[in-house]
Amino acid sequence: MNEHTTPVAVEPDPAANATDLLVERAAATPDAALFAVPDGVGGWRDVTAADFLAQVRALAKGFVAAGIEPGDVIGLMSRVRYEWTLVDFAAWFAGALLVPVYETSAPSQLHWNLSDAGAVALVVETPDHFAKFDEVHPELPDVRDVWQIDLGDLDKLVAAGRSVPDEEIERRRGLASGSDLATIIYTSGTTGRPKGCMLTHANFVETSRNAAVAMSDVVAPGSSTLLFITTAHVFARFIAVMSVHAGVKVGHQADTKQLLPSLASFRPTFLLAVPRVFEKVYNSAEQKAEAGGKGAIFRRAVATAIAHSKALDAGEVPLALRLRFALFDRLVYSKLRKAMGGRIRYAVSGSAPLGTRLGHFFRSLDIRILEGYGLTETTAPASVNLTSNFKIGTVGPALPGVSLRVDDDGEVLVKGVNVFDGYWHDEAETAAVLQDGWFRTGDLGTLDAEGYLTITGRKKEIIVTAGGKNVAPAALEDPIRANPLVGQVVVVGDQKPFVAALVTLDAEMLPVWLNNAGEAADMPLAEAATHPAVLAEVQRAVDLANSTVSRAESVRKFVVLPVELTEAGGHLTPKMSVKRSVVLSDFAPQIAELYTTFPNTESVRTVSAAPTTGRHSR
Repeated sequence: MNEHTTPVAVEPDPAANATDLLVERAAATPDAALFAVPDGVGGWRDVTAADFLAQVRALAKGFVAAGIEPGDVIGLMSRVRYEWTLVDFAAWFAGALLVPVYETSAPSQLHWNLSDAGAVALVVETPDHFAKFDEVHPELPDVRDVWQIDLGDLDKLVAAGRSVPDEEIERRRGLASGSDLATIIYTSGTTGRPKGCMLTHANFVETSRNAAVAMSDVVAPGSSTLLFITTAHVFARFIAVMSVHAGVKVGHQADTKQLLPSLASFRPTFLLAVPRVFEKVYNSAEQKAEAGGKGAIFRRAVATAIAHSKALDAGEVPLALRLRFALFDRLVYSKLRKAMGGRIRYAVSGSAPLGTRLGHFFRSLDIRILEGYGLTETTAPASVNLTSNFKIGTVGPALPGVSLRVDDDGEVLVKGVNVFDGYWHDEAETAAVLQDGWFRTGDLGTLDAEGYLTITGRKKEIIVTAGGKNVAPAALEDPIRANPLVGQVVVVGDQKPFVAALVTLDAEMLPVWLNNAGEAADMPLAEAATHPAVLAEVQRAVDLANSTVSRAESVRKFVVLPVELTEAGGHLTPKMSVKRSVVLSDFAPQIAELYTTFPNTESVRTVSAAPTTGRHSR
């Protein structure tokens, strides 16, 4: 058993709740920008800390006037936008709490979250969100009110609450202590029905205060970030709350197709993203260079960037490498930095493993990707790499106030200020994962001598081949998925004679890649899935992944599916994690076909696949 603890940086205050973070910020820097909202002409309009606090109090009065009582649950279904955090804090000021619902959730999922949590009201963003509620409304008799942001209902609430005295809001916001419930967040659920994670005010307050100390360079005065990951997920929601505490200016962009223009106009100093975003940025730049006849230059620039970063780790950058790096900084790196706004120095990455190659590449762009680790049950962060001392390939040391332990079987356990109170209405499941304050994550990992954590896989996903070899799918899936042509990868082989893989193509990158390869850019996905050039490129990605593992662990066969894995199809969670059990069930015939013949000893062989008909809608 291996264990590491980082002492608290800020002594806990049991009486504090999340509203104190905003009140303290507004008192400290009332005129500093805490948010920025689109001005309608391509720019941004600042919202000061004092203005935000006033808006929160006004909306809280509206909730009170509408009959919301302390302890009541309000559902919220909306994309990432300014009003999300406004509603979040207003609910807390009214003594209530939010239950987020992913904006992409089906009516049945919306019904489960609201009914299980006992919600009495719902805030939705769009008519489409309201239509989803309306479909299950008869089964939700406790939901008395539904307010739609796009109809101006928040303004109507503010108007209705003007007669509520300030003293009532101050009384209500002081009712909760640190140990009281702040929210119920339902896990997106790769298996089974989502579980409601009970997070307390102390989870948000103490984790924010300690994380802000650990990441003081990232959230320093004058820092800013553009949120584009849904705040219904704990990762972005925690960053939003911590930004209020630290005084970070926050903007929002829900449309990822508008991300680059928004980055250029907002010019954030740090980003919050999942690894797939960094893969997309890299792959798009690579394919753009290829299309412009500069692919060879780009590849040399990439190799130089990675070598430069590794040399920094080694403690010395040779002169020849420094000169090459300076050349490519002018030709390539500076243009990429400019495309991302020109001011980004840091990026916080979580939710899935980040390839070391990307970590080294972006570091040489002077963008340090601070990979971290956490779950909904740990209020997002449990560990994160630090700006002054980070190790690419790890998820960093424990945050202040957090302990990490790797059990004898390799499972990662977490204890500290960030660990949740348990699962809502599920004592048995709570007892299974919370033992003596330690949360059993279900993830496998290692701790080095300095306390840096490396995640090696998911305990439940470990494949044991017929020959008894243990294989962690992520070790193969992540490098294969890094290829610009690949969308998703699911490694299979449990109790089978060898390891194989299901591969899907990235529909967005496919036309670009085909064009650069001299093929018809409008080739249908089904045709591309069996095209020799496409199969050869996927083979190349598989070969690269295989070069990092033993022969027994390598992918011996693969199939390219002529479909995408999507959330709508039931194969991905809202945070784009693969629902492995659903995929294995839906594509069972294709998996069986992989094992009808054994691969030869020289190469990986492929099979084609027809579209599946047994699609899930979850």
